[in-house]
Amino acid sequence: MNGLIDMHCHIVPKVDDGAQSMKGALRILHQEYKAGVRQIILTPHYRLEMFETPRDEVEERFFDLQDAAEEYFDGLELYLGCEYHAHTVMVKDITTDPRYRMNGGDHILVEFATQDTENFMKSRIYDVLSCGFIPIIAHAERYEAVRRSPDVAAELADMGAEIQVNADSVIGTNGFFLGMYCRKLIKNGIVTYIGSDAHNTKDRACHLTECRQVLTKKFGEETAERLLITNPAKILR
Repeated sequence: MNGLIDMHCHIVPKVDDGAQSMKGALRILHQEYKAGVRQIILTPHYRLEMFETPRDEVEERFFDLQDAAEEYFDGLELYLGCEYHAHTVMVKDITTDPRYRMNGGDHILVEFATQDTENFMKSRIYDVLSCGFIPIIAHAERYEAVRRSPDVAAELADMGAEIQVNADSVIGTNGFFLGMYCRKLIKNGIVTYIGSDAHNTKDRACHLTECRQVLTKKFGEETAERLLITNPAKILR
């Protein structure tokens, strides 16, 4: 299945804890391309006091990578997004600068700390929704408040949030029980997207091919296509 869309990864070089050079970024792109990925939304971190690379610099490095990708990978399309770490005054950023959004559109990929409470998460999701944007909860399976019960993920989805889980979690790389949990969310129709969350080509690599195979085997081709192509394509529109 070619034409996969990766909507969560860290490939823009030297802006966060992802690719640390143009050469390293191109290696990750090569891995994605071999996996059948043809559209990628690059989502560098923004987190106060940790990842605060100015958006102008992020954009400049993205355009450099985009130019290089056009030379090496036929038909590969790159778009710029952001993985925005939630805080109590995030509304100003997301409303005034489209570069904190996914491809400058209506979706915002929101990250939380592992130990954030359910109430904190719901409050930040409400903040995003109240601004007229669509929150995507990044790697929802990582958060203690969500892992306690699939009901919490369902409640967040009922509020209007979209749920993303990582390919590594789905295929069991991050642990057997986390894999079971993610597959339960998928079975219950709660997951909207699956992203690679790729940071490199080794311990945090793109495993979308393996994820597609697991999805197809357990849930069918239609579900695999929905989570890896159809739904993420809506972000680009």
